[in-house]
Amino acid sequence: MGIRATVIALLVAAASLQSQTPTAPTRQALFDDLVVANRILANEGVVDGYGHVSVRNPANANRYFLARAGAPALVTAADIVEYDLDSHPASGSGAGYMERFIHGEIYKARPDVTAVVHCHCLDVIPFAAANVPLRPMYHMGYFIGEGVPVFDILTAAGITDMLVSTPALGQALARTLGRRPAALMRGHGAVVVADSLHVVVAKAYYLNVNARLQAQAMQLRGGVTYLDPEEAKKAVQTYERSWEFWKSRLPR
Repeated sequence: MGIRATVIALLVAAASLQSQTPTAPTRQALFDDLVVANRILANEGVVDGYGHVSVRNPANANRYFLARAGAPALVTAADIVEYDLDSHPASGSGAGYMERFIHGEIYKARPDVTAVVHCHCLDVIPFAAANVPLRPMYHMGYFIGEGVPVFDILTAAGITDMLVSTPALGQALARTLGRRPAALMRGHGAVVVADSLHVVVAKAYYLNVNARLQAQAMQLRGGVTYLDPEEAKKAVQTYERSWEFWKSRLPR
């Protein structure tokens, strides 16, 4: 092959490789997705006037985006604030959530995490208080098979107002979470993490649904058959169909 032909072949290969490499979303596209995530969580009953969802900045792993304090159903792109991992605002304005340290400290401890949800899901509350482990009931809750530890703020800090409102409490929660996809918070709710915004929204939703199903099954006579650990590993979901469905249900 001549030099000219070789150069052309290399250019074609490079162009092909570039076309296969996913491009990072624009800042506005990421903000728009974060707004949708907030609204889906509210519309599907995972959060109400309280709770929050964040996403790591794909252009700078030491920053994350989170709306300023307010009801998730009302979040707009103008509400999005960029924080450093110490949870100090780097851009944007407005009063931040008191519990933003949940997000910053988890991002510090978990480089693999791209998105975080903190919610007050009602159906998980009993499992955090009753010493009954949450276990995977069905394939959509497959990730629960990795284990869902319970964070007890009383053990971490004594008597408090139950809010993770300091870096030290955020660090304690991150330690309890460890490498797992979710942790329950006694008398409070849950925290859920994932490698994408779409997946973390789905995991927060199905964590609550799984808890409801487990509570129902435990009331029936006889034992409960949960997913086998190997079944759970094989049942991995992308949840993209769920995201599109929930998005279609949002008020227009």
